[in-house]
Formats: sequence, C-alpha cells, structure tokens
Amino acid sequence: MIVWGIFIAFIILFLALDLGVFNRKPHIIKTKEAAIWTAIWVTVALGFSGVIYWLFNEGLIENSTDLTPKLAVLKYITGYLIELSLSIDNVFVIAVIFSSFAIPKKYQHEVLFWGILGAIVFRALMIFFGVALINKFDWIIYVFGAFLLFTAFRMLFHKEEEFDPKKSKMFRFLKKLFPISYKMDGDKFFIKRMGVRAATPLFVVLIIIELTDILFALDSIPAILAITADPFIVFSSNILAILGLRSMYFLISRMLTKFRYINYSLVVILAFVGVKMILSHNVEIPEWLSLAVIGASLGGGIIASLLILDPNPQPTEED
Repeated sequence: MIVWGIFIAFIILFLALDLGVFNRKPHIIKTKEAAIWTAIWVTVALGFSGVIYWLFNEGLIENSTDLTPKLAVLKYITGYLIELSLSIDNVFVIAVIFSSFAIPKKYQHEVLFWGILGAIVFRALMIFFGVALINKFDWIIYVFGAFLLFTAFRMLFHKEEEFDPKKSKMFRFLKKLFPISYKMDGDKFFIKRMGVRAATPLFVVLIIIELTDILFALDSIPAILAITADPFIVFSSNILAILGLRSMYFLISRMLTKFRYINYSLVVILAFVGVKMILSHNVEIPEWLSLAVIGASLGGGIIASLLILDPNPQPTEED
C-alpha cells in the first residue's frame, strides 16, 4: 500500500504543479510546447519501467500473478503502448467536441486538465472491478475478448465525422439536468444568467469529455487486462498514458487529416488483443509478439497515411 500511496502522491503533485505553476494563465498550447511535454511524459512513462523492475525484483509490491521482474517490465511497456495507441482515437473525438462547441484554444488545456483528473478516478474504479472480475470468474475473459472484437468491427465501419456532440444523447441529458448558456465568460464553468446559475460551454464540454472517456475505457481496460491482471501494472501504465494524452492532443490534433489510416491500426490492435483474450486459456501468446503487433500496426498506419495521397486533401491547422 505504501508503493500505491507514493505513486498516487506523485500524480497529485504533478497535476498540482501543472495547473498551479506551468499553466497558471490560460494560453494557446503551441506545437513546440506540446512536443516537449509529450516527449517528457513518454520519457517518464518508459523510465518508470525501471521502477517496475526494482519493485518486483525487491518484492516491494504484492505480486499476485507471480511475475518475474523482466516479465513485469515487458507487460508494463506493452500495456502502456496499448493504452497510448488507443488514446489516439480519443484525440479525434475530443477535437470534434471542442470544434462543435467553439471552445477557444487557450481554454482547452484547462478543460482537458479537469477531464483527465476525472478520468483517473473513473478508470481506477474500472480497473479495480475489472481485476476483481477476472480473478473471481475465469470465463469473464472470454466476454472481454468478444467485446473487443465487436469494438474492432464497429470501429472499422465507423467514421468520426459522423459524431455530432450537440445532437448526442449526452448533451440532451445535460440540458435536462441544469440550465445551459451558449455564451462564454473567460474560463468560468458557470455564470449567472437572468438570476439563474447556468453552465457555460466549457462545463458542458468537460462533462461530455468525461462521459466519452468512460466509453473509451470500456475498450481500453479490457485490452490491458488481456496483457496482465496485476493491478499496479494495469493502473500505472493506464494513468501514465492518460497523463500524456493532453500534450498528445495538442501535438497531433492539428495533423488529424494526415493520419487517415491510423484507425485501421487501432482496429488491428483491438482485434489482436480480443483474440489473445479468447485464446488465453489454451494458447500462450508471448509478450514480444504483442509488442511487435502493436508497433507494426501503428507504424503501418502512419506510413500508409504519409505515402498514400488523400484524394480530397484538407488544410492542416497551423499555430
């Protein structure tokens, strides 16, 4: 429990520094700044694999799945890359939500900060119950595997541009809960309108992002549980991937039109993980193969996006 407490304290400390020091004043996140923070978070996440090795080698954390230190590191890196790659799909949706509600660029970071803070809490709960289910019911892994295959099939034929947040059930539900103002007032989440406290577009976008992240977690949590049921590895890899999502959003959201085939990479990854879960009790797929499939899928999607010309090119958003 001490290790868990230290890890959570580290996350809380960084989040406090993020909003209270590095981003005290709302500003537009430039590509250079986003690239630097993305590199920092990827370095921190990959560097944390050394901490994983040390914890398991010294027996400082409960090893309920009997992992060797080297295997624990391999599973951590695999889980992190899966979560990071699936976060790319989240970026597409977040971009659509911000655009739909015309959220100014300088306020987007703050919305993502609070959105990711909520995502950490929700995902921690989902990981806890997911691990408990797998440990208690062996057959639940087949359900998770089938769900991932279904998700891959659905993603293959789904187009992100079809998603309209203002017509979604989530938005209609929010309008029934409290008054909504369509006017912004700086970075305020609520304003007074004719004597009534009303939510601004910033708060509406925050709630929609929170709810959509829960939907994405329904895919990503089973995906990483296919790699390992060790709660600390699942939690740490998941959270570090989420924390890097903000800078990743500002880095690649301006280049979404260039990565037209990345969704196919995610389809392959989800389908592979789904098959791995279904076969887990009969066929052991080595972790190096999982890493190879993830790397080849992402690399293939990026290369295809760069080499195959878009017949209907769209202008790329610049700083």
